[in-house]
Parts: sequence; structure tokens; C-alpha cells
Amino acid sequence: MPKVAIFKQDGTQAGDLELNASVFGIEPNKNVLFDAVVMQQASLRQGNHDVKNRSEVAGGGRKPWKQKGTGRARQGSIRSPQWVGGGVVFGPTPRSYSYKLPKKVRRLAIKSALSSKVIDNDLVVLDALSFEAPKTKDMKKVLENLSADRKALVVTGDFNEFVALSARNIPGVTVVTASGVNVLDVLKHDKLVMTKDAVEKVEEVLA
Repeated sequence: MPKVAIFKQDGTQAGDLELNASVFGIEPNKNVLFDAVVMQQASLRQGNHDVKNRSEVAGGGRKPWKQKGTGRARQGSIRSPQWVGGGVVFGPTPRSYSYKLPKKVRRLAIKSALSSKVIDNDLVVLDALSFEAPKTKDMKKVLENLSADRKALVVTGDFNEFVALSARNIPGVTVVTASGVNVLDVLKHDKLVMTKDAVEKVEEVLA
């Protein structure tokens, strides 16, 4: 079983924690990680791009000139696609880019992401994380004590308003609950800081 140190908010060590090998100790599957990241990024796309096709462009109701006898090509509307200001053919319309991977694949992806942080020694476990009031300076001090003051993902067991507000204005720092841990957030942050109760909740769900 992989073992990591548990730290207090002041950076001192408070013991060790044995992690569940089936969650934090597997061989990361790079193909599954790639698929999961692409899926999440696709789901984040707004998909609100839109152009006007021939039926949506204003005007063009009258035939510009008669069918025969002018010597020019026959035309039915000045809003046809070949005209300047005409409708667009096969242009993008609003759509959803989101799709889902199988449940077992998603579980394997998050396990692979967590295990990769353990392998790279980028997982930091806190015995607890709490503040008496929202204060950015206190949160920055805690992250500095843990050597995780750049691009850190902080995972708490339950939502803590003071923690969330304290980290809100720190560039590169994101706070989520154990139920909100996802592959994209884990991989794009350099350090993964988890409270002990968050680790237990994640293991309970994924083990």
C-alpha cells in the first residue's frame, strides 16, 4: 500500500497515512486519461456558434430579374449563398459537444489521475483545513508551508465556505469537495492537496 505523510496547516508532519492501493496505487492508464480529458474539455464548450442560412437572412423575397432574355445567369433571390450578404451553406449552428464515457472508464481515469500524483510525489495530505474567517493571507501561508503555493488543487471533505473564500483570489488555486474531484482539475494542477477526510471519502467511493 502506498504511504504518504500527513501534515498540519503549519507544515509540520502529523504522522503517516496508508492509501488504498486500488485507488491511489494503480498503474496510470494514459489512453484512458487522454479520453477523459478530451471528454471534459468537449463538455465545457459552449457550442453557441451560429450563422444565418438562406431562410434566416432578411430580404431576397423578390426575383432580381426575369428568368429569360437578359443574358445573365438565372437567379431566384439576392440572398442565395453565392451572393454577397446571402445565407451561409452548411454553417455552424448551436449544438452540444458533450458526451459520456462508460462508467468503468471514468472510474479508471480518476484512479489513474490520483495514482499519477502519488507516483510524482505531488499529493499532500492535511489532517484538517479550517479558518476562523475568510482570509487570503492565511490560505497562502498554508500552501507555502506545504510547498504547494503554485497551481494547487485543494480537496476538502465537505464544502467549507471560509476555505473557498480564502482561496478564491489566489491565482492557480482551485478548491473542490471530494465529490467534485475530476480528472481535468487533478492533471492541470501541479499539486494535489487533500484533507484526510477527503481522502477517506474518495476511497469510499472509488475503492
